Formats: sequence, C-alpha cells, structure tokens
Amino acid sequence: MATANTLGDRRNAVQRHALAGVQREVRATDSSGRRKYLRAFSQAFRSYDSVIDSQQLAEAVGSADIVLVGDYHALPTAQRFAASLLEQRAHPGDRPIVLGVETIFARHQHVLEEWWRREIDENEFRERIRFDADWGYEWSPFYELLVTAREHGDAIYGLDCMPREDLRKIGARDRHAVDKIAEIRDRHPQAVIFVLFGESHFAPSHLPRRLRERLPSEHVLTVLQNVDALYWRATSERQDHVETVRVNDTVVCVFNSTPLEKYESYRLYLSRCQGEAGQPDLVPTIYNFIDSLLSFLDINRYASHNRTQPKFLVDLLPEVYCGSSDGRLRQLLERATYEPKKIENMLQKVEARGCVYLPSINAFYVREFKMLHAAEEATRFLHHACRGLPLRRNGRPAAATELSDRFYARAIEHTLAYFGSRVLYPARPDEPASEDWTPSPKTCKKLLHDAIRAERAEFDALAQELGYGLGSQLYNAYLRGSVSRTVLRHWFLSHIEEPGKAAKTFAEVLHKVCSTRKKPCGSAR
Repeated sequence: MATANTLGDRRNAVQRHALAGVQREVRATDSSGRRKYLRAFSQAFRSYDSVIDSQQLAEAVGSADIVLVGDYHALPTAQRFAASLLEQRAHPGDRPIVLGVETIFARHQHVLEEWWRREIDENEFRERIRFDADWGYEWSPFYELLVTAREHGDAIYGLDCMPREDLRKIGARDRHAVDKIAEIRDRHPQAVIFVLFGESHFAPSHLPRRLRERLPSEHVLTVLQNVDALYWRATSERQDHVETVRVNDTVVCVFNSTPLEKYESYRLYLSRCQGEAGQPDLVPTIYNFIDSLLSFLDINRYASHNRTQPKFLVDLLPEVYCGSSDGRLRQLLERATYEPKKIENMLQKVEARGCVYLPSINAFYVREFKMLHAAEEATRFLHHACRGLPLRRNGRPAAATELSDRFYARAIEHTLAYFGSRVLYPARPDEPASEDWTPSPKTCKKLLHDAIRAERAEFDALAQELGYGLGSQLYNAYLRGSVSRTVLRHWFLSHIEEPGKAAKTFAEVLHKVCSTRKKPCGSAR
C-alpha cells in the first residue's frame, strides 16, 4: 500500500514538472515574487490543523462577522468561488450581506452605485471604472461576482486606492482598505462583510493584523484559496480530493484549482498583456504539457530510430491555433475531414471543451483555455505521436477499418487521454459511474455490440464511455503503485492501428487493472 508521501509524489509528478516550466517563464517576466511583502504570505501558511468538509466550512463562514476571501486575480475560479460563498451565506431573514472589493477604486464608488441602481449598463460601468486599463484581468468572473452581490446583498464598495504597481506603497493600501472596511461597518452595523482582496494582503502581519487592531470586537475569518504549500501537503492525504483545510482558528483554505492551473492562468495573463492583439499565446502551454508527459513516461523525444521510441518525436509537435475566427476553425476541420457530420461534432466539442486536437492534420485549435480539456487533448496528441501520427494525411497507412478494431482503438485513445489528464490535472474528478463501474470482458463486448449497430455519434460516445471508465480505473491503479511507468509507456507506443492490435492492447490494460485492484505491487517504476 502506498504511503502518504508516495501517494503525493504519484499524484503530483507530472504536474510539478509542468509547473516548473511555467514558473521559470513567469519569473523571467515578473520578478516581484522575491519582494518581502509577497514572501511574507508564502512563508506564513506551510501547514494546517485538519481537513474539514463543506458543512464545517459553511459553519465557519456562518459564524464570522467579516470574511476575508483571498483572490488570485488571474484565476477566474477564484472570483467564482467568492460569488458562490457569498450566495451560500445569504439567507432570507438572516444578517444582510455587504461586499467590498479590491478591483474597484474607492474613488469610483459613485460609478458603482449608478450601476447598482441600474442607471448605467455593463459596458459603460466597465469603461468608467477603467477596468481594463487599471486592472486588466478577466472581466466575466468578476462581473458575475458583482451581479451575485447585487442580487443577494445590500451594498458593494470599492476598497482600493492608487498606486497598485508600486509595492513600496502596498502597506498604505492595506491601511486604506481597513479604513474603508471600518466605514462599511459604521454604515451597516448588522451586516456580514465579505472582502475580496489579493491573497498576499492576507499574510497575518498585513491586512488581518491592521483589521484586528481597528475592529477588535469583530470575528474575522480568512478564507484562502489554493495556497501552494497547503495544496502539496493535502495531496498526500488518503482521500482522493481534499476540498478544504482548517489552518488555524481564524484561517481556512479551500482547493478549487491546482498550482499548475493557477500559475498557467497568470502566465496567460502576462502573455495577453504583452500581445499586440491581447490574445494569449497558448503554444508554450500545450508544449509544456507534452514535455511533462514525455518526461513522466521517460520517452526520448530526440531518438533517431523507430524501435522502442518514436523517431524524432520532437519534430512531430503539432501546430497550435489560438483563438482564431470560427471561419478559420471550419477551414481547419474541413482539412481534417470532408464529412459534414464529423465537422459538426468537432464544432460542438470545441464549444463545450474549448479545444480540440485534430490528428489527421496534427493541429490543435484552442478557443478557450480549460485546463482539464487541454491536458486531455495534449495526451491525445502524444498517443498519436508515439505511433508516428498514423492518421496524418502524408501517405502513411490509414487507421484500421474493421469496426471492432476502430472501436477498441478509440476506447484505448480515450483511456490514455483520460489518464494523462488526471496526472496533469489531479483535481479532475472520477467519471460519475467509475466508482460502481467494474471493467470486464462482458462489459466491453456489450458496448462493442451496441457500438457496431450505432450511428457515428453514438459509436464515439460508447467508445468514450468505455475509455473514460477504464482510464479512471487505470489512474487509480497507478496511484496504488499497481501500474508502472514502463507499462504505461508500452501502451502509449503500441501500434493499435494494426489489425487486431487495438483489441489486444485494450485486453492487456483491462487485465492489468482488474488483476491488481486488490493486490497492488510495491513499485511505481
């Protein structure tokens, strides 16, 4: 059985590799992380007292007078969590709710109140508070928070002041924010005050200390989000996903994102700031995911032969199209296939997931970055590249034409793609049916029987159902130490496009997962 430390290592091996690449790039652009003020936050929260559940979190929030919610500005999940927390706290007949935000300068309070009274629309409001010029992060999640507060609260206040860019003046901004919170308390003596501010302001010696000194009778709860050191420790817990931990009597931390997703969102923000058209460059993101998976599987991307390694995999890296027009996307899809139904299915996939990998032209299209799906599609590419891109239209043999071969090839692709998404993004939940889903030859034969008689869309859906279910079980077997990286590499390199090979490979994965569910081996290598 895996120890806690081993379990954390297995969950995080690929993510840590990918994270190191992102952090190097961020540091090259933004060196502010070395500032004493920011280091005080990262050094303050290194351990926690206990794991708590959603009910205990709700009770902690329910007993507080002031709730300080730490914001990682570049991560939309952070603002959406704040909105959900506020909405959950608002109960008819209970204490009123008031929201204070760093994002809006206090000098723009009159504009905020005009929007509150619905005298101006969203676009005018955004322009007059100079959101894009003075803040620059994503508008939609922040606006969703404001709308939630308007629907469930009594008031919203801007808390910040100039200058934001000068860290030498950041202490003055803390004092200003505390003064504004004290004014809010005078105006709303019965209200629960929610405050959304950048996480670094919530080091114990920063804003919380000043707030305790100014309002000593208030019960203040700090709700942090996705603190790195706490996240890494929580991943060593036995349970699959820790949602919240109690750091101490006045601080909790919730996990709704991974460090890789968090820092990647900041890298994309920096890229957007530097880009002429404001469009982030996602090529480094996709290539970093691929590189991390290659290192995890110990695959030599520079190998010059086609024996146990794909030949010059480094030369097979895909083109990546970021945020191009719908017309450009349709052109790409028409290059990938001439079948209108298949094109429509892929358009729907992009709409739902934000990205798609097109093996026949070896290209990524990314309309919107969603960590989970980008990780899955990057793994999908690697699975094709490990076999020399057999579906690419360059004279190579086409994929197997027998329906049973095609079904198992698609199922294997979904199995490995799901598995890769979990090692890159451990926060991805198990498939809904996977806990009760027991893989067996009988299950597979039934799904194959149904797929052969189905339309194309249903054929692909059944292959995905089977593949995701087995991929979930494969990931759990990997965490137990029952499946080594060597075996995983063998499956990625298996040429499933050859007649009968897909069914054979699928049977190997199925047998390995089934035979090791209750009797894990001791080594992860």
